Amino acid sequence: MKVKYRDIFMAFFRAGLLGFGGGLSAIPLMHREVVKVYKWMGDEEFSDILALANTLPGPINTKMSGYLGYRVRGIPGMLVALVGTVVPTVILMIVFLTALNAYKDKPWVQGMSKAVVPVAGVMLGMLTWGFVKKSIEAIGWLLTMIVMAAGVVVMVVLGIHPAFLIGALLAIALLTKKDFDQKKQEHAS
Repeated sequence: MKVKYRDIFMAFFRAGLLGFGGGLSAIPLMHREVVKVYKWMGDEEFSDILALANTLPGPINTKMSGYLGYRVRGIPGMLVALVGTVVPTVILMIVFLTALNAYKDKPWVQGMSKAVVPVAGVMLGMLTWGFVKKSIEAIGWLLTMIVMAAGVVVMVVLGIHPAFLIGALLAIALLTKKDFDQKKQEHAS
């Protein structure tokens, strides 16, 4: 059964509407819509797409929605997903910036602006924990911790862009998969 354009629009509209705090805060919402609600793909595939999208330039929210829409219904699906993602942001920017500009000196507006940050942090933390659990299932606890520690060292301590780390991990995975497939064939013979 073909995915309806209305479903694509609503999935990304909800993620765009509720994704306060920047594009990254919409990723857990997108994940919920794409993986849990509509079941267009699994966690592993979503995390692969997210990893690749992080290596490319531009806003993560539109890259993810554009590709996911394309994956579900081709170019028309991509356009619908992009419109669904961008429309709430444009409308909310106009409404909220007009209101914030009018009341910017009020303490409740300043408090509201500061309160959004920890909520976005919790949403990202939940998404991260989900990916850690999936990684533990796939490669085990020890290797997951080693890769995470290496990621912290490479990105935080050495200041290297995540794209290089992701590229190195993809290369290692491709090389070890080939060795793994060869060993698997040898054991089958």
